[in-house]
Amino acid sequence: MFCCSCFDSVVEKRIVDGNGGDDKQEELPMAAPQVERLSLGAERPEPERKMDTNKEEKVQQLDGSGLNISARTFTFRELAAATRNFRQECLLGEGGFGWVYRGHLESTGQEVAVKKLNHNGFQGNQEFLVEVLVLSLLQHPNLVNLIGYCGDGDQRLLVYEYMPLGSLDDHLLELPPDREPLDWITRMKIAAGTAKGLEYLHNKAVPRVIYRDLKSSNILLDREFNPKLSDFGLAKLGPVGDKSHVSTRVMGTYGYCAPEYALTGQLTVKSDVYSFGVVLLELITGLRAVDQNRPHAERNLVSWARTMMSDRRQIPKLVDPKLNDRYPMRGLYQALSVASMCTQEEAAGRPPIADVVTAFSFLANQSYDPKHNSRSQGTSHVSKNETEGASEYRRNLKESGKEDAPRANNGILKNKDFDRERAIAEAKKWGENLREKRRADEEASSAGSNQM
Repeated sequence: MFCCSCFDSVVEKRIVDGNGGDDKQEELPMAAPQVERLSLGAERPEPERKMDTNKEEKVQQLDGSGLNISARTFTFRELAAATRNFRQECLLGEGGFGWVYRGHLESTGQEVAVKKLNHNGFQGNQEFLVEVLVLSLLQHPNLVNLIGYCGDGDQRLLVYEYMPLGSLDDHLLELPPDREPLDWITRMKIAAGTAKGLEYLHNKAVPRVIYRDLKSSNILLDREFNPKLSDFGLAKLGPVGDKSHVSTRVMGTYGYCAPEYALTGQLTVKSDVYSFGVVLLELITGLRAVDQNRPHAERNLVSWARTMMSDRRQIPKLVDPKLNDRYPMRGLYQALSVASMCTQEEAAGRPPIADVVTAFSFLANQSYDPKHNSRSQGTSHVSKNETEGASEYRRNLKESGKEDAPRANNGILKNKDFDRERAIAEAKKWGENLREKRRADEEASSAGSNQM
């Protein structure tokens, strides 16, 4: 948890078309402000971008801001040595912001990722300062760890923990032929971790933070496929007091941006929830948020998925073919129900991110064996744990007073009149009961240990 009074709005990005390519390269610049100070308050008219001769002095204000900045300060020479003078073979990726290199810190022996900002790129000096502040003050397992930064002269570099598996985009939308596709449980695990990162920003950070840039290329994966949110240069403080939203210039990536924010510039935490729903649809379908190479009716993923979900017979066609029909039908329905609610046109109709976390804590921990339990098999074999989980799932629904609860048969949801709202409520209730049961077991175990 953190508390600060001095980071403000950042350089805005135009909404760009996520057309089947590297969206990082497609981000377009807007006029960026000169950074006079880091302050909290209403956004003001910004002058046109020009060369800032006082950049080094302004970056040094990080140390004099009164905040406990945990990030280490590096010299440009140290980072040049770490990346072997920014050699091509160390390059991990590039985009409108600049380049990311794999490096090795000689002082600690640590592997790192070094983001070297392009002097003429789309990420300005103020974005750089905001990202250093946000990632220095926010600590969570599902947020990327900022190790340090460099502000020598006009150089702007950020040093992160190295994420060996790259981004979700690399495994989902840019999958090379020789790489195994993500299985269903891993996809749900990534969705759960991403939601937990957002929950921390929305509910546990003080003041709360709106991420504003959630997309598959900004979700990085460690060796265990645990997701971490990255690129916080566009982060924005959430509304305070009796305010319901923050007014700001529209920015982001086309296809991920909430419709009410794109139209009015009014930003809320529900804007992040919409973006999460889009990423969730990408996880389920293996398709981009926007792809101009697809048939006209299928170019916008949210619109196409909404049409497909209106007909239960079409729902299996939404699933990524790379899954080879290896997914639990009940889990698919529930994941789609969450995606549908998160991408509601009206922000008020979207669930709070805490409810999404609860639902995916259930979906990501289902006992599911893709070798024996798949939609393609006529007689699926379900493990003992999954049978017990389904029984407890139905029992929890009965105890909660729900009638006509869907019956699970071999991991398949047999409910012809599928109700999206009921599905997320059921998953939430199951997750809450599971959490309470685990807490009770831990307390009983602790009590037994004390008696001994």
